[in-house]
Amino acid sequence: MAELEGLGGGALVTDPRGVLRQGRAFLDFFWDIAKPEQEVRLAATENLLRHLREGKKDDELKYTLKRLVEGLGATREAARPGFSLALAQVLQTFEEIPICSVLEQIKEKHNLEKVKKKLVRNAAFGNFFGVMALFQSGRLVKDQQALLGSIQLLQQLANHQAHLRDLPRKTLIDIVSEIPESVFEEILFGILQSDLASAFTSPENLHLLLVGIQKFPSVLKPKKLKKLFGSPTVVNEENIPRLVELLQSAAKSEKKDKKLPSVVFDLLQVSLKENAFELFWEEGVENGLLKEKSGPLSYMCYRLLGSALPLLSLDQLQMVLKGKVMQRYGEHVVTTQLPDRFKFAPEMEGYIEEFLSSCDDSERQLAVMIGFSTLTNQGNPVFSSSSRVVRHLQPVVLQKYVDWLKDMFLRPNFDCCLDFSSNRQKQNQENANIAQHKIARLRKWIIHRLANIIESTVKKEESLVMDISRFCFFHAFFEAKKKTSQINEANVLPAEPLDEQAHLVAENYFFGLLQTLNTMTVLGDTAKAAALREKHIHGVTADGKLWIFLLVEYANKLLSSEHVKAVKPFTKEQRDAWERTLQSVKKLQKENKSDSAKVVAFQQLLLLMAIHVFKNQSETMDVLSDLLNCTERAFSKEPKKKKTDNTEPGWVEVMVEILLSLLAQPSLLIRRISKSVFVRICPNLTKRGLQLILDVLDPYQEQNEESAVVVMEESDKKIKSAQDTDEEGNEDSSDEGDSQSDSGDEETNEEVDDDFRSQLMNVLQAGNALAADESDEELDDEAMMALDKNISALFAEQQKRVQAKKDEKDRIRKEKILRRDFKIKVLDLIEAFLTKQSENPLVFDIIEPLLRVIEQCMSTDSDKQEVDFLKKTANIFRNSLCRMKQYCKRVDALQEDLHAFVERLVKKACKHTDSSVALYYFSASLYLLKVLKGNTSDKSSTPTPLPEKQNNSIPQASQLLSTGCLDMERVTAVYQQALTQFLTKRNSALTSSMFHDLFTRFPIMCKPLVDTLVKSITAGARQHQQAQACLLLRNVLLLRELKLFMTEEEWEELIRESISQVTKGLKMVGKCIVKAEKEKVAKSFELLNFLLKTVTEEHLHVKLTEVEKVLLGLNQPEGIGNSARLDSLYWNVMRWLNYTKPKKEKTANKPKQEAEPLKRKKKGFLPETKKRKNRKKGIQENGVAPAAGEGGEPAAPEEQPLGAETPKQKKGLVLGGSKHKNQNRGVRENGVATAGSGEAAVNGGDAVAHKKKKKKNMNRKRKGDGSNEAEQVPAAKKTKESVSQEPQQKQSKAKKKKKEKKAPVLQD
Repeated sequence: MAELEGLGGGALVTDPRGVLRQGRAFLDFFWDIAKPEQEVRLAATENLLRHLREGKKDDELKYTLKRLVEGLGATREAARPGFSLALAQVLQTFEEIPICSVLEQIKEKHNLEKVKKKLVRNAAFGNFFGVMALFQSGRLVKDQQALLGSIQLLQQLANHQAHLRDLPRKTLIDIVSEIPESVFEEILFGILQSDLASAFTSPENLHLLLVGIQKFPSVLKPKKLKKLFGSPTVVNEENIPRLVELLQSAAKSEKKDKKLPSVVFDLLQVSLKENAFELFWEEGVENGLLKEKSGPLSYMCYRLLGSALPLLSLDQLQMVLKGKVMQRYGEHVVTTQLPDRFKFAPEMEGYIEEFLSSCDDSERQLAVMIGFSTLTNQGNPVFSSSSRVVRHLQPVVLQKYVDWLKDMFLRPNFDCCLDFSSNRQKQNQENANIAQHKIARLRKWIIHRLANIIESTVKKEESLVMDISRFCFFHAFFEAKKKTSQINEANVLPAEPLDEQAHLVAENYFFGLLQTLNTMTVLGDTAKAAALREKHIHGVTADGKLWIFLLVEYANKLLSSEHVKAVKPFTKEQRDAWERTLQSVKKLQKENKSDSAKVVAFQQLLLLMAIHVFKNQSETMDVLSDLLNCTERAFSKEPKKKKTDNTEPGWVEVMVEILLSLLAQPSLLIRRISKSVFVRICPNLTKRGLQLILDVLDPYQEQNEESAVVVMEESDKKIKSAQDTDEEGNEDSSDEGDSQSDSGDEETNEEVDDDFRSQLMNVLQAGNALAADESDEELDDEAMMALDKNISALFAEQQKRVQAKKDEKDRIRKEKILRRDFKIKVLDLIEAFLTKQSENPLVFDIIEPLLRVIEQCMSTDSDKQEVDFLKKTANIFRNSLCRMKQYCKRVDALQEDLHAFVERLVKKACKHTDSSVALYYFSASLYLLKVLKGNTSDKSSTPTPLPEKQNNSIPQASQLLSTGCLDMERVTAVYQQALTQFLTKRNSALTSSMFHDLFTRFPIMCKPLVDTLVKSITAGARQHQQAQACLLLRNVLLLRELKLFMTEEEWEELIRESISQVTKGLKMVGKCIVKAEKEKVAKSFELLNFLLKTVTEEHLHVKLTEVEKVLLGLNQPEGIGNSARLDSLYWNVMRWLNYTKPKKEKTANKPKQEAEPLKRKKKGFLPETKKRKNRKKGIQENGVAPAAGEGGEPAAPEEQPLGAETPKQKKGLVLGGSKHKNQNRGVRENGVATAGSGEAAVNGGDAVAHKKKKKKNMNRKRKGDGSNEAEQVPAAKKTKESVSQEPQQKQSKAKKKKKEKKAPVLQD
């Protein structure tokens, strides 16, 4: 490696040919390094380094350095960083390469003084990326001479700002930040002194100075700074104006990057170091940068504020969070609510989250949270009330923050807030109501913030959760009369009493909080809490108590206190119901744990209704009283009386009615708890209770749901204005309905009522208006006024009638939407029952109602809501019912009913015209078959014994033979009738997939129905049914379970009869013109292929002479046609009869092969017309008449005489056909190219024929027939001399000969 020392000064490779001779692999590395794809560049760099390490050749290393240095100034922008990175890696790997020599080579190769003017840009980038490579190698700091040269080169490159902009300065700063202090003081300070002295002339020079001050404080002391630019500090009153100008320039230069410029952040750090932060912030930022209202400057100030949070002390934080930058940020948040505006709030939230996650000081955490929470716009904080940054708060800080929020709710203090108003708000505000308006907005935000803290993932204690829940509940439903220490929430009276709207807002947010509590996991680190979390138990505390129960206890305490009063006082009846509810809950808690699910269900529902008494007293009282009576009956210890038809409904039926009424409520919490309660009482559900649910889904009993709909409508009106977090709307469906009603309204307006017309005529006659028209006399003013008054009254009355019709139509539409939405919710109960109680006999009662719903939805209009309802119903029927693995195992008493049910379902499937609906009926019958077969009857039914050799072939043979509770004769008759209808009726809704599913799932049904399939091969109504019979029979015969139900003799007879029927079917086959006929033949061949295979492999005694005779007859041209698929299936069948498909012989033309050397003797290039004549002449000389067009294509139809086409030509078996392109190719190779027939082609003067040939040539080239073009070249290479030697008489004789042979050749 000693030779590498002489590499400086642009030394050339001594033997480049030696390197280049080694192969392309080494040179390809450099091509890949210049590729635009980053992955390719990185892989090429790694491969190059591996190659150099393994080879250890000096010439390759020298060549590598030369190529990489040249590539630094490449024209392509993607290539430059690739070569720079590769050079850095090479220098880092091979430390024996001197850095100085590489730097000299870079300077010499990309010399800015000698390069041409148009290549200055490339040379500048070459120098820059060269220095970058030296710096990235990590060796530049170690070599002082190279470091000095690199810094000087970067200073020189800084003058080329037109090309490099500020890249050299930034690189210079990066290098300075990496070098040790001693190197900076001894080597670089001298050459950088001019740059440091001019720090206030450009942001780059200022940045260099700031980096030096932070990196080398002992070198750049205040005394030295004073010598450099006249002041011992950077941030002072004298320098503030110049610093503001530089920061403005930096902000505008990096506005596209959307990040804080590094010089600004470094200036912030230096100001903190010099104890001049207050001066910098107030004079430099607030009174300097913010004065110019521009976007880049404002965003830079916001980013500076966010970045400064981790660096500031508590006092500095409080100063910054109450300053002008915060106010400007708040105005930005308020004015950028439109969707197309740039929003900085998410970025600021990221700064806050980063600060809170990294800060351990609780006081600073609290100061930042309070600072952003007090930035208010007319009382409403601009900080999001649902922000997730609270999850990073320490528990102590979180508790203090919650206390501060509660205190601000009770005693709003706007003096500590940084409040502002937008220009529009200032114009529209009313001085009388502005104070109340601010308080209302602030309290609404605080309540939402408190509720969101419980919902967030912040680590919190149960005491904090209960504290927030009590606070929200108290201010939603209670007011304090006077202070009391017994109740924490009444310990401090509100400075401004809450109005009705404030109570309503707190009420809405409380029920959203209640839903969060109901779904919240268990809190705490105890072993008991961990055990409850593993069981996925929600809505309870660590000791197992329900959160809602604790709130009810707190509510009871408030009701019994004299110091507070309810916002809506209870009546005596409501208070009695409240007391009964508490007593019932306490009794349920004492119940034994054997029926825990039932106890929890009643307890949860009672507590929920008790809480809702505070919200809707009149509506909830009826439900609560029914629920209390139901609870007493459900847990009554009296002996059960025998029920009669006239007895009152049981507790389950009452509970179902209550749950259905609750499902109509708009509250998501109520609906969720109703569903969970229903799941817990599912085991106790009776037939009458289930029928109440099914009646809701019955499309013919719409009037039964009106009561539930009324509940939903009344509730919806009350909560319309409130912002309840647990509401779900039906905007999509209502919007669709609105558009439908609008179109209907237009039609109504266009109609004119006859009664209105007659009334109008009467008014006009009464005012003598019609008589005045006839007599040409004008009415006086009084009569005209009276007439106008009567007409306006008539039109006003008519308008009222029209509006009443519109309102009635709109009401009906909305009721339909609400009713459909209610049905969708009721489907959740059906799905829950099918999932939890799949073995319950009541499942059978659900089948027909679901089928009726599907059938009715299929026949009605398909709006979005109807489609959703249908999809959900079909999904439940298919997945939760028919495909469930568990089913009822106690159907011995229901055998007769289930068999009748199967018959009814199959008959309905047969009668249907819609196959999609018939499929659901058929699937339901298969589900019942599964249930009947899977149950064991009390009457011991011994299955037919298996043959000895088949007894052990299948391990589940006994299960397959078991019929369970199935009445085989009855079931067989039903499905045989359906199968017969499918195969004999022309338009049947049944499909082959239904019966395929029947045979595969229940192989026991194959033997009774296989005879029907065999007969239908010939007895089918149409070819399609006959083809389906063949398909089904083949699928049945492929089932290995079928042999278990048949003896060997029966199996052989079945195969014999099947072959016979297929043979009869094939005898009736004519020419396969119709698609159905082809399908039938194809399915027959597939079936026959399996049958003959079975006969051959199992050595069955079946005569095949008849089928062989029929199949041989089908081999004729008029047999099965020219279908390639049928031909393939046919020979697959014939293979079992020892027939093989004959290979079509290729007819080779020997005279053409002899003529090949003659045509290859002469060489030359002829025009296209001459080539064509020579090719025709060559054909005549060899005695071959043209039978096809160019390229082996058949001659055009207009060029062939009528009647000259044979069946073989139709099937493509003639010489010019598509199957004989290889023969034509051989003709061209012998120098005899075929030409198109016809007189126009011979004479060469017909433009139409010429265009056709040209089009054929183009088509052949487009298809990629490159070989044909290559093979035509020898035939076309005839010289002009050989053409001139051909006598003209020979050409004329060839033309006559061609005319004479034209027709016979085509008929051959």
